[in-house]
Amino acid sequence: MRILVAGATGAVGRALLPLLTAAGHRVVGITHRPDKAAIVRALGAEPAVADGLDREAVRRTVRAARPEVVIHQMTALAGIADLRRFDRVFAATNRLRCEGTDYLLAAAQEAGARRFVAQSYCGWPYARVGGPVKTEDDPLDPSPPRPQRQAFAAIRHLETVVTTASGIAGIVMRYGAFYGRDTGIMQPAALEAIRRRRFPLIGDGGGWWSFLHVEDAAAATLAAVERATAGIYNVVDDEPAPVRAWLPFLARLVGAKPPLRVPKLLAHALAGGAVVAMTTESRAGSNAKAKRELGWQPRYPSWRVGFAAAYRAP
Repeated sequence: MRILVAGATGAVGRALLPLLTAAGHRVVGITHRPDKAAIVRALGAEPAVADGLDREAVRRTVRAARPEVVIHQMTALAGIADLRRFDRVFAATNRLRCEGTDYLLAAAQEAGARRFVAQSYCGWPYARVGGPVKTEDDPLDPSPPRPQRQAFAAIRHLETVVTTASGIAGIVMRYGAFYGRDTGIMQPAALEAIRRRRFPLIGDGGGWWSFLHVEDAAAATLAAVERATAGIYNVVDDEPAPVRAWLPFLARLVGAKPPLRVPKLLAHALAGGAVVAMTTESRAGSNAKAKRELGWQPRYPSWRVGFAAAYRAP
């Protein structure tokens, strides 16, 4: 198939392009930076340069590629470590999830693409009530923390317009919290914060998280390209866990002392409501639907094994 990947040099894009080409697909990868076109080519795809927030540039690029499938991996998450001002640090990603999604989806529909696969998130957007592990049918948070409301609205916008799009199968991949070599929770700034004990265990550490290695995200996306029907899929590993389990494990892995313990009230004053909610109240996701309908199995079924592999990778 002819496939266009927007956000081709992001964490998932870099892992995804070689999988798509190895499976025999013809791939065009969009990057917004001309100096990264060589990376796209080295990964086996034809590079195209376009700003995801430039409607006409996106339209021209998609029309020229004539894709059967469009994959939306556009974010601006690299280097994010300080979540005290959540909506401020996610502002560029919020625009890509709103305006960028609208432009790319409209261009895909105009070009006659059959499928549109978009990146979303599995975890803190779920309602912070009931059991710790949620399915795709469970409701999202009706009242997210104030510092997170713009990011939440952007995710809801993306999921709504993709799954209700006409004339195209809209598929939403709710990925877990990413990790990989120098990626997500394993990026140098995050690991340094853990080593310096600047990533504390807040309250009882009862917020549940789902994790996902970027290689597993890429494999699931390939499966979605080839087999998914329209709808939403939680794409996470097999072991959802509370912060009180995974954070001390990661601290030990990187040779740090145990995380400091901070009461919720103090943490709210120092770090803000979004950080407190994510670490004490958030919910994780079940991957049963993705495994059942996509025929996908994570290579790293547990973050315990995956963290160790990513940290020790050359």
